[in-house]
Formats: sequence, C-alpha cells, structure tokens
Amino acid sequence: MSTVFQHSQRLLELPPYIFSEINAIKAEAQKRGVNLLSLAIGDPDQPTPTKIIEELKKAASDPQNHVYSPYEGTLQFKNAVSRWFKNRFGVTLNSENEVLALIGSKEGIAHFPLAFVNPGDKCLYPSPGYPIFSTAIQLAGGIPIAVPHRWENDFQPDLNELENLILVHQPKYLLLNFPCNPTSAVCTRKVMTDIVDLARKHRTILVADNAYSEMYYDVQDRPLSILEIPGAMDVAIEFHSFSKTFNMTGWRIAFAAGNPSLIAGLLRVKTNIDSGPLLAVQKAAEFALNNADELAEPIRNVYRERREIVLNGLRRSGIEYLQPRATFFVWAKVPGNESSMSFVKRLIAEQGLVLTPGIGFGQEGEGFFRMALTVPNQQLHEAIRRLELALKR
Repeated sequence: MSTVFQHSQRLLELPPYIFSEINAIKAEAQKRGVNLLSLAIGDPDQPTPTKIIEELKKAASDPQNHVYSPYEGTLQFKNAVSRWFKNRFGVTLNSENEVLALIGSKEGIAHFPLAFVNPGDKCLYPSPGYPIFSTAIQLAGGIPIAVPHRWENDFQPDLNELENLILVHQPKYLLLNFPCNPTSAVCTRKVMTDIVDLARKHRTILVADNAYSEMYYDVQDRPLSILEIPGAMDVAIEFHSFSKTFNMTGWRIAFAAGNPSLIAGLLRVKTNIDSGPLLAVQKAAEFALNNADELAEPIRNVYRERREIVLNGLRRSGIEYLQPRATFFVWAKVPGNESSMSFVKRLIAEQGLVLTPGIGFGQEGEGFFRMALTVPNQQLHEAIRRLELALKR
C-alpha cells in the first residue's frame, strides 16, 4: 500500500481548479455514450508550417545543437528577436541584455515573481485572466489582487479604479494581457500610455503577456507592444510566444523583452531552475521570425474564416459577444440568468458540447463563456448547431 504524503501549504492554499469538475462531467457524459465536441482548449489543431519543421530537422541533425543551450538563449536567436521587434513594433532592443529566450512564455510568467516578489508583496493581475497569473504570485509567496475588467469597458481596466488599487496595495507589479485570453480584448494606445504613466509615477513593474500579438484579424488594427509606449522600457517586461503565431505549442519556445534589470532578474532565476531552450528549436524559431509574415498570415486566414462561422451562429442565436479583434477565442454572454458553470454543465450533458465557463478565469468572468476556434470549420458548424438545440430546449 503506497503512502499518501501531504502537499505543501503553498499548494493547499491555491484555489480549486474549476476545470477538474468539468472533466468529471465530461467523463460521465462519455460513459453514457455522448459524442463530445470540445471548443474549450486553446491548442491549435493545424500543424506547424512545413518550412519551420524542415529547419528543425536540419538543426537537429547537427551534433553541435545537442548540447546545453546558454541560459539566456543564443545570441543568434536573440538577434532574430531584436530584428523582428524592430520590424513589427518599431522598437530597438539590445540583444545582449534586453532579450531572453524562454521555454514557453508560461514558464517565464511563472518564474518572474520568484525574481522580484517577496513573501507578502501584493501584485495586480487581470480578472478575467489566465489562471497562471494569480497562481504564480501565490506560489512565490505574494498576494494576488484582481483588477476587474468589465463588459461595459470593453474588458479594459478602469484607470481610476486601477490607480486606486495601486495606491491602496502598493503592488510590486501589475500584469497586463492584451490581446487577452480569455476575452480577446485589445488595449487602446491611450489606455496603454496611461497605464505606463501610472506605473512610472508609482514605481510599479509592468509585466505584459503579449502571446497573442500576432493573432489579429485586421492588418490595419494590429495589437501594440507595451514597449512602443514612451517610457515603458523604464518599468516593463513583455512576454511573447511562438505557440499561437506559428502553431508551435509543443515546441516550448518563447522570449521576454524589456527593461534590462527585469530581464537580468528573470535570467538569474532561470540559471538556478532550468536551462535555455533546445538549440535546434531556437534555430527553427529564428527562421520563423525571419519569415514571420509569410508563415503567420495563412494561419491568421484560417482563424478569420472560423471567426465568422462562430459569430454568425451567435448572432442567429441572439447571444451577445465581444467582437474579437485578436486571439482565437470568442467571449460571449451566457443567455438568460444561468451561471456560467451551470450553462457549460448543461451543454455537456444535453449536447456533448464543451465550452469554458467564464468563472474559471476569475470572478469578473461570471456570466460569460469562452469558445476556442481551434477545430475545423465543420466542427464549428456542428458546435453552433448543438448550441442552438440547447437554447431551444
């Protein structure tokens, strides 16, 4: 008989993982023979572009790429990041000390508080928001404080409320996520400028998760980098990912860019915890950045078509939604007075349709649900059909 060991207090203090309840409902539905169709997971269903795969094959066959990577990433990779950043955002970076390779942006965001947050320090994070934002703060001994993002403000922060939270809590950092998972909200240049001004005024670190910057729909409406904003380099670090842009979720490659002291702090954590990304993957990622427009635009075109399928279906059903300007998510209101969890449970039980309840992303997510556009068109049409059937019942 195996011994059961007690988890650490830091794990016990984490909030319950709401999606485990959904998994149990899915398992029960499958036992009844229900054919499940899931739009709950944000993992691209398309393959990585062939040209990137070919670059990986070439790099992987070279024994020089079988050794440890420098903790910070190779200079060649970081130079590719700097070139891309200049072309895409007009921002000049020093590859030596303002760029850091990561094993996925989630890794960087999770490790960042270990570099700057002391036990008891407060940090602000968005709600609704990706769960790692708050749990990373807790695991580092910090106290996460939610910044409400609401429907009436297009899920951008209210600046007066934000400044009041900064004054009351004196946070070590403020985390931003635009374009946002789960809401798909995009921040305006004015709001972002005001946030940078607030951070500089109150000496608050800005941590920007910009993993979806290249998952946009209108080339004339491309998301910003916070580092474009004057003064941001004084206080900000920004995280980017190859996962969504190039369908490279399993490759675990990303980077951080920004203030040199923030980069240095994160690097010091990395040198004590993990290593740099696989050298062959960095080579393939360099190629992806150097050919970003050619490789990413066909992927965006797929999501443009899928977005219209879902939005047309939601309009037919009378369901309100936030117009997605970026990401491959659709954020919509739960019809009627049902809770988001009750709505999602019912869809699974009655129709085998799996969506994500807004409450799983924080209190301000209640009353909403998220749909991921990461299944083929035919399945999206079927998902809308099942949704319509559930609403009729």
